[in-house]
Amino acid sequence: MIYDFHTHTSLSDGSLSPLELIRRALVKGYKAIALTDHVATGGLERIIKEASADCALARAHWDILAIPGVELTHIPPQAICEIARQAKELGAWLVVVHGETFTEPVEKGTNKAALQCSDVDILAHPGLLTLEEAELAAANGVFLEISARKGSSLANGHIARLAKVAGAKTLLNSDAHDETDLLSPDLALAIAQGAGLDKVEIDEMLKINVHKLLERLPLPRPR
Repeated sequence: MIYDFHTHTSLSDGSLSPLELIRRALVKGYKAIALTDHVATGGLERIIKEASADCALARAHWDILAIPGVELTHIPPQAICEIARQAKELGAWLVVVHGETFTEPVEKGTNKAALQCSDVDILAHPGLLTLEEAELAAANGVFLEISARKGSSLANGHIARLAKVAGAKTLLNSDAHDETDLLSPDLALAIAQGAGLDKVEIDEMLKINVHKLLERLPLPRPR
């Protein structure tokens, strides 16, 4: 079963509508998918509302957990925590922060600000993470992303190593922008192995940590 907590739709820079991405993920064997389109403040309410509606429709009719979320992207570090709080209040189940990947000009201090915020769930592609930042992730329960995205994945081994030293939890996500970016079990395993993880560590990332994240989400109760 595949769980993926970082994807993009046509609500930001993805190529597929929210519902189509969910449907294609289901066909590929996904058990859960989070829609985490890029947001700042301007489109925050609109994007959460639209994603939430399509996720609810998918959950009602298909056997997939569709999760409405956001990725806070290129936001001044000082504003991250407040906007993350607003996102949760507006109905986002999951808040991802666009970390300091070295493929984009993300402002220095973004990683640390995100890791200090109680409303942030995942720090995506954090690039050349420091040990201090990995320790903050462990202390505050923020998951560090092992990325399938071209460019961002170059730091996977570094992130995995520091996460292990600090005791931080990792998750493997696709950062998908179209159908071809979606994960398969074989691809997920290859990326995890490429990051230097052994079998026990892979099982922890792909199974145990997934369920730890799911436990914190406001999942709807069965009728």
